[in-house]
Amino acid sequence: MASRTGTHLVHSHAREENIPGTVNLKAAEGDDTGYGQALFPVPAEDPNDPLQWSEFKKTMILIICSFYSFLANAAIIGPSPYIDLWSQEFDISPAVASELVSYPNLAFGFGSLVFVPWYLKYGRRPVMLFSLLTFSVGLIAASRCTTYGGLMAARVIHCFGSSICEAMPVQLANDIFFLHERGKRIGYYTVCLCLGTFAQLPAGYMLSGGYGWRLFFYVEFAFGMALLILAFFFVEETSYDREAAILAASTPPNDSDKDGAQEVEKGAQRAELVVPSRRSFLQTLSLRGRVDPSVPFFTTIVRSFTYFLVPQSLWVITTFGINVSPPYNWAVTNSGLFALAALTGYGLAVPFTSSSDRLAAYFTKRNDGIREAEMRLGVMLPAMLIGPAGIVLYGFTAERNLHWICFFIGGAMNYWAAYFYFSFTLAYAVDSYYSNTSEMLIAMNIGKQIISFGFGIKVLDWVLESGYAAVMSGIFGGVLLANNLVLLIFMFWGKNIRKFMAETWLARLHSRSITEVTTH
Repeated sequence: MASRTGTHLVHSHAREENIPGTVNLKAAEGDDTGYGQALFPVPAEDPNDPLQWSEFKKTMILIICSFYSFLANAAIIGPSPYIDLWSQEFDISPAVASELVSYPNLAFGFGSLVFVPWYLKYGRRPVMLFSLLTFSVGLIAASRCTTYGGLMAARVIHCFGSSICEAMPVQLANDIFFLHERGKRIGYYTVCLCLGTFAQLPAGYMLSGGYGWRLFFYVEFAFGMALLILAFFFVEETSYDREAAILAASTPPNDSDKDGAQEVEKGAQRAELVVPSRRSFLQTLSLRGRVDPSVPFFTTIVRSFTYFLVPQSLWVITTFGINVSPPYNWAVTNSGLFALAALTGYGLAVPFTSSSDRLAAYFTKRNDGIREAEMRLGVMLPAMLIGPAGIVLYGFTAERNLHWICFFIGGAMNYWAAYFYFSFTLAYAVDSYYSNTSEMLIAMNIGKQIISFGFGIKVLDWVLESGYAAVMSGIFGGVLLANNLVLLIFMFWGKNIRKFMAETWLARLHSRSITEVTTH
């Protein structure tokens, strides 16, 4: 379907079945397709629908949000090499100094309690711009601090302010991309998220090069301001009432509607549909988002905690929470080696970014066009064992002072596998509960930061007391293996779990938010 101006409007008859996560992708005549299957979600015949935007615009939004995720995570973890320096400068113990990493990390998770309901109610664009501004202010404040308390306050501000950076990319991927693109696009965001740990390397070498720790925050601030400018010009409001637009398009137009509408060609006939004109560039720069008075701000916060009881959501929380970084007090050489291992592991995993989408499309075709959320999970089978094996290897390497190449190989194995689990558990959860993505993201962000905080705040003491082999290879390796083996449960019984959950009181509670979320 094309407008008179030549802009193609995507058309589809896909629909979600009664069980959340099961979608009928059988293509009807005239449907646009991906991998030979109808597109889902079904877009409105409106060039302002985010699903109808150009690939360039969608890609720019994804790049900006993904880089924000990298920058914010780098700001949290990057200063880890400065802990000993802060200990001396502020006359505190290394354990207390490490709280300048762990407590801001916790604030980073809990910030989504405020920001996600806020962007649901007042729009994605103004909340993201405010988040970037708060992030930048906190960074420049941190660079000027001279006390432990002041630095802690500044760190909490920029981490709390940037907490939206993990929910927003997933939300925007949900807003602007179709189901068959979801795994690939979330995968690109995930690699940026994961590479935030790489910031420890330049942070450490800034210190080794004779520069103070403040330079790190200056550099982060510069990139934050640049990203704020890019977001202002390219990140358009993606909150969109699709149900109302589809209903309006199916209503016969009156004369006043025709004045601002475009004629749409359908086959050899010309049908009069109310197709609004595309907003101008200046209109897209408005700081006002789409305000939705029907979204209950505080109810959304409370309801999000129920997603800790949803198995798919809980699996994402544990997956992100238990994947560990090396102890904060490692020497710059070891931290740099581990950062290089992370870069290698993620780099080798990136070529597989679209693998889950392709596998799901293959199984959907074999299943007569019916997509099940679990169809993408098979690509994670090799990573299920490779990740824990990498943890065991680098734990024993640290314990027994083995050759440095073992550090590198173990770290690369762990991060290669982690990429699969980060990307595709998240895509699986979104596939399973597409209509409730926003509230689920709140629970995910809080949960994984709590787990990460719980493991991270005492990991140094555990290692000193029991050794790397017992803590890293034994405890962390065992917990990671148990989490990874849950993959088999969802592969074989995931649909039954979704069907069971759809008949519980949780489903009835969550159904109250479906209208609020799907119309955004």
